[in-house]
Amino acid sequence: MSPKDVSSGGTSRTGPFTPARIAVIVIAVLSVVFIAENTGDVTVRLLIPLVTIPLYVALIVMFVAGMACGAYFFRRRPK
Repeated sequence: MSPKDVSSGGTSRTGPFTPARIAVIVIAVLSVVFIAENTGDVTVRLLIPLVTIPLYVALIVMFVAGMACGAYFFRRRPK
């Protein structure tokens, strides 16, 4: 059998700015702008107690929780 040709004839998408990474960066920037624009106080129910916190704190907590869930479920698995 002959060895396989592993060279690619076209451009590769392994650089730092792939379309998926650009989309994630755009969504993250839009999320930060949305959070910065919403600074009023809100009342949030945490199972039993009612807590009054600035809306941006609640949004940041949910943003970080979403990023953690996304990183956990879409991480690269070893082959």
